[in-house]
Amino acid sequence: MAEAETGAKATGGRSAQLERTGLRHGWTTGACATAATTAAYTALLNGEFPDPVTIELPKGQRPAFALAAEELAADHAIAAVVKDAGDDPDVTHGALVRATVRALPPGSGVVFRAGPGVGTVTRPGLPLPVGEPAINPVPRQMMRDHIAAVAARHGGTGDVEIEISVDHGEEIARSTWNPRLGILGGLSILGTTGIVVPYSCSAWIDSIRRGVDVARAAGRRHVAGCTGSTSEKVAVAVHGLPQDALLDMGDFAGAVLKYLRRHPVDRLTVAGGFAKLSKLAAGHLDLHSARSQVDKGFLAALARRAGADEKLAEAVATANTGLETVQLCSARGVPLGDLVAAAARDTALGVLRGAPVAVDVICIDRAGTVVGRAEPRGPRER
Repeated sequence: MAEAETGAKATGGRSAQLERTGLRHGWTTGACATAATTAAYTALLNGEFPDPVTIELPKGQRPAFALAAEELAADHAIAAVVKDAGDDPDVTHGALVRATVRALPPGSGVVFRAGPGVGTVTRPGLPLPVGEPAINPVPRQMMRDHIAAVAARHGGTGDVEIEISVDHGEEIARSTWNPRLGILGGLSILGTTGIVVPYSCSAWIDSIRRGVDVARAAGRRHVAGCTGSTSEKVAVAVHGLPQDALLDMGDFAGAVLKYLRRHPVDRLTVAGGFAKLSKLAAGHLDLHSARSQVDKGFLAALARRAGADEKLAEAVATANTGLETVQLCSARGVPLGDLVAAAARDTALGVLRGAPVAVDVICIDRAGTVVGRAEPRGPRER
């Protein structure tokens, strides 16, 4: 789909980025909401919608956005932009972001409302108070700045109500962290730079951080970082943890550990598939298959340390999969799963750098059977 059809055209910088990587940057929901807000307020003051509408992002870039819808009435104006996430696999790509702007009495300031498809904060721990629309601080400031600039150009007071909505946002939000974080009713309006960097995974990492914040605000002292839904179910079964203590870690073990280093809880359970956690055991913090591989030589060395003979160690080193290595060892009474869990725990404690967090590890196979455990150990027990 062409850029014009998805609602945004860049000015400067984006073509160079495309040449360097072959991947297009996109625009955050916060940038789209700011563009729609700017267009709507301009029309409310002078009767004309700028199309395309140009905004300035926090780092100075000036993208232009085509309008997908517009409506002007006596007391309000509506403009909409289709989100273009570039080449990032973003669930909000193609979403229609609408801004409805209404004038308020002088001195009212800028008031934000959640329209259909935008969530409301219902739990503490997020960067917004409970009851507020899930429009994050940076997008709010972007919209305030652009409202002020439009008011200065066209003689307005800058006192407005901004209602942001996203078509089908409540349905899309089911594929995000929002329900677990206590953001109900739809999506969050996000973005710190306004730009979506393809495969940067910044949104996932930010969700991990917000998950820790919500757990801490709820008084949870034990959280679990899980690589997927199966390991999450195992962590719940083993430890009885509530939903708001579960962190969808995915491949980003380092993101969980580094954030807990600065914002500790009493205990972290790391739960995941054996192959992924063998990478953590070997010192990798990004567990994605494109960025780290199962080191069967490392696993063979662990097996030798536990008493495996050379024939078994060679079978481990040449196995087809990580899971096959643990099966080979289990059949010979060598607890490779436990050794991997213990080594993964040691890596985690090293990243935590003495933060007061005890760590335990659970390794599972694809069916959810536990194949390795390491009991909790704190920073002074290493």
